[in-house]
Amino acid sequence: MINRRGFSKVLGLTSGATAVSMTGLLSSQTAAASPAPTVTAGAHSAFRRPRQIRAGLLDVGYAEVGPAHGPAVICLHGWPYDIHSYVDVAPLLAEEGYRVIVPYLRGHGTTRFLSDRTLRNAQQSVIALDVIALMDALKIERAVLAGFDWGSRTADIIAALWPERCKALVSVSGYLITNREANLKPLPPKAELAWWYQYYFATERGRLAMADKTLRHDLTRLVWDTVSPTWDFDDATFERTAAAFDNPDYAAVVIHNYRWRLSLADGERRYDGLEKRLAARPVIKVPALTLDPERDPFTAPGDGASYRDRFTGAYEHRTLTGIGHNVPQEAPADFARAVIDVDHF
Repeated sequence: MINRRGFSKVLGLTSGATAVSMTGLLSSQTAAASPAPTVTAGAHSAFRRPRQIRAGLLDVGYAEVGPAHGPAVICLHGWPYDIHSYVDVAPLLAEEGYRVIVPYLRGHGTTRFLSDRTLRNAQQSVIALDVIALMDALKIERAVLAGFDWGSRTADIIAALWPERCKALVSVSGYLITNREANLKPLPPKAELAWWYQYYFATERGRLAMADKTLRHDLTRLVWDTVSPTWDFDDATFERTAAAFDNPDYAAVVIHNYRWRLSLADGERRYDGLEKRLAARPVIKVPALTLDPERDPFTAPGDGASYRDRFTGAYEHRTLTGIGHNVPQEAPADFARAVIDVDHF
């Protein structure tokens, strides 16, 4: 029998002081969910050293956990986060037999551009194409896609435009595909306040702050504190992720992403066709489960009603009480349960 320490090594994880139980009672934070695996957030401190693979325009750094021939799950992080958002989710899914892939998005961690001449572009379609290229490189034909923040948007796009590559979808905050024309319209002031950094990044001061290691560190820490007001994480948890922000392309990618959304930066013409399709708000037909974190300042009112019509296949919505923006790291059991459940819709 493999003991708990040995089991973590098999999964490719480094264990923290808190033990993990893979079975348990219904999570108190998930509405209408089936019995969930139990894990204490922060039970694992890190993945083992990420792997690297050339895929499309990138040399992608990624963590892989679970059996090599298991059904694939690709977990996608957001900003300002990295693969450690899934450090507790991955072992739960691996125990269920899934092959879990957690890539660093372009500009993050050990992911690097193959050419210095490649535009440090972060428009939404390009990040989705990065994931398709990664799937091709890993010879993954179809996968359950799960994400939050940038990761939700990326997973939504693949589910909408390439449904043959997406077996099922877990999307925090629902339908996040960007329509740049709609983004030109002002939001209610309270909603605009939550996006303060988006407007900061539209300025030269914001760009310089992201390029400065100390200011970048303090800015991203402020975002963590603000958007996850109930998450009692320690300094070490943040610092593990902040190391991924030292990527040489990080500032350029982040700034381009937020400026592009506000039509303050151009994308590349070769992706215009994809962006035109995305601007039309295509529906998602694959099985989908959406999660709304109650304490996330970006969660729209209405318990998912604002985006319900964009999901036309098998569908379920859950609201996570007392949880903030970084759902997989704050509520790993609920996130893992959502992946397992949607795979059986």
